[in-house]
Amino acid sequence: MKVYLYNTMSRTVEEFNPIKEGFVGMYSCGPTVYNYAHIGNLRTFIFEDVLKRMLRHAGYKVKHVMNITDVGHLTGDGDDGEDKMSKSARETGKTVWDIAKFYTDAFFADYDSLNIIRPEVVCPATKHIDQMIALIKRLEDGGHTYIAGGNVYFSIDTFPEYGRLARLNLDDLKSGARIDIDSNKKNPKDFVLWFTNSKFGEQAMMWDSPWGRGYPGWHIECSAMSMHYLGEQFDIHCGGIDAIPVHHTNEIAQSEAATGKKWVNYWMHGEFLLSDKGKMSKSSGEFLTVSVLKQHGYDPLDYRYFCLGATYRTQLQFSYQGMDGARTSRLGLVDRIASLGDSVAKPAEVSAKAHEYMDQFDGFVCNDLATARGLSVLWGMLKDDSLTNAEKRYVANYMDEVLGLGLKAIKAKKDDNSDVPAEVMELVAKRAQAKKDKDWAAADLYRKQIDDMGYLLKDTPTGPSLQKKM
Repeated sequence: MKVYLYNTMSRTVEEFNPIKEGFVGMYSCGPTVYNYAHIGNLRTFIFEDVLKRMLRHAGYKVKHVMNITDVGHLTGDGDDGEDKMSKSARETGKTVWDIAKFYTDAFFADYDSLNIIRPEVVCPATKHIDQMIALIKRLEDGGHTYIAGGNVYFSIDTFPEYGRLARLNLDDLKSGARIDIDSNKKNPKDFVLWFTNSKFGEQAMMWDSPWGRGYPGWHIECSAMSMHYLGEQFDIHCGGIDAIPVHHTNEIAQSEAATGKKWVNYWMHGEFLLSDKGKMSKSSGEFLTVSVLKQHGYDPLDYRYFCLGATYRTQLQFSYQGMDGARTSRLGLVDRIASLGDSVAKPAEVSAKAHEYMDQFDGFVCNDLATARGLSVLWGMLKDDSLTNAEKRYVANYMDEVLGLGLKAIKAKKDDNSDVPAEVMELVAKRAQAKKDKDWAAADLYRKQIDDMGYLLKDTPTGPSLQKKM
């Protein structure tokens, strides 16, 4: 099936054509493990998971690589501010290595609870210093670096196409540049590849290098590790929209300056999750985590459902009212699926109508991940009485390959009416037929007869429910 993706580079939806037939190389920027991931961060990881699931669903083999920034990066994207890992270690009294392990484990606990498929390759920055040094040397040999104040800088003036992802105007940047904090830079947009001279003194994480003992800049890690695992050219690079103007812009510059060729074919970015105070971020010290949602009584999959109800490229306003709606809808979905009986690999016959629903679903999710419309198709299919229960379970499982709501694992609802007298069940069936025939007087009469026989009947989204009166 054909796949269409919005490419940030072109600002258009394009047909996806992989470099290698049937295979997708995909890289996503992972967490900086100095604190818990907030649910805004996790919205981006959910979007990336849906993308990977959709590509697999469409028949591709996907190799997904994600970094773990355990060296830290500075509190400012422009090489200013303190290293986040060191700052967290100082504030907690733990070592930076302890900080990294603790928050990496916490991140993946959240990741798993949201039913996100783990990447094929998870690469901590601290285990790939050699690859970063090799890439910096390659840039140095190509005349793209300079050394000032003990640090190695990338010179953006050696890369004429700098800023094309973010649509930056270099002349405007130069003429309007403020006096930069780092006076060693020849151009305010130059960035550090390797630090040997930190204004915060001796760092806890340092390595030997041709330029002295120090540590890598933030941007170099993603270029070095992605090319190490996916090659010098690959298909898709993902991340949050906030990475576009600096981090991803700098990644492109150093990668393409080193190789002399196009690095990534499709750039995809998830939009912000907004709180009542604006963009959700850690810098404010006030942010929501999966643990907080659990404390409020939500299942992490309620949040996944909440995210699926919006387009990944639009800002999403978080509210507990919205979460209540997502929880109600997801639980209703679970209840309806459970009423269909046990999951089957594939029913003996799948009708043309069932295939029509699957094709409609594919048309939405393969067109830039229109998950909200995909959910609508799922609900419409479940309400269609022309499909058998076995077909509905099969089609729901098919759709959940992309949605990732764990529908296949839902067990069939236990028959709570097994001890109900046959004559009561007969009245229930007659009432159902009367409602179908719009004979409301007869339906009310059957309900009263059921009540007189000692049973309360309630209508639910998945059908009538009986409860013996005490």
